[in-house]
Amino acid sequence: MTRTEVAARAAGAVKIYGEGDAHVRALNGIDVEFASQQFTAIMGPSGSGKSTLLHCLAGLDSLTDGRVYIGDTDLGSLNDDQLTRLRRDQVGFVFQAYNLVPTLNAIENITLPMAIAGRKPDQEWVDRIIDTIGIRDRLHHRPTELSGGEQQRVAAARALASRPDIIFADEPSGNLDSSSGAELLGFMSEAVRQLGQTIVMVTHDPAAAGYADRVVFLADGVVVGEMLEPTRERILDYIKLLEA
Repeated sequence: MTRTEVAARAAGAVKIYGEGDAHVRALNGIDVEFASQQFTAIMGPSGSGKSTLLHCLAGLDSLTDGRVYIGDTDLGSLNDDQLTRLRRDQVGFVFQAYNLVPTLNAIENITLPMAIAGRKPDQEWVDRIIDTIGIRDRLHHRPTELSGGEQQRVAAARALASRPDIIFADEPSGNLDSSSGAELLGFMSEAVRQLGQTIVMVTHDPAAAGYADRVVFLADGVVVGEMLEPTRERILDYIKLLEA
């Protein structure tokens, strides 16, 4: 994988919480790359470090040692203002909690990051996202007037609207029923294939990971394997091997 094809990467990533006998080594020297225009899922048991890795890659948490990069930018070299601008301009986020502003309607929530940055939305691009995600008839509804699935689709559209270099998603379908979750994951997959986006998603759900192009498996803070063209059944079989 050439450097220009890498959207994000970790090099020797170590994250330690606490001190002395009470310390926890969440990441234990991880080296991993995430390709541009690819949908990658990160899986692992509770405590494997998957959410910690995602948060450090996204600049939401800092490493104890090692480096993380968005493109060629070393996040550890940035000051707080520079890191804030990078997250605003180059990174999109979709979390299990929708994090929508309750006083704004759907379209206002979708374009909020650009409004904060003082940038005019690319209306053609925003319209394409709205039609792809299928919420045009709900644009003027506030979050309390939307179902959980609709709120999460608005959150996903918000992440895509500014055309970030990469989108990080942490258990995005965790609060949704199976039908709404499938709709959201299908949209995320479509965003990669049809809109050229890059998504890195943490999930514990083999069915959710089956929508990805690649799965990276973690255990005890290290990468223990990966799978291309995953399916739910192949992932379940692989997890059984890891647990054997």
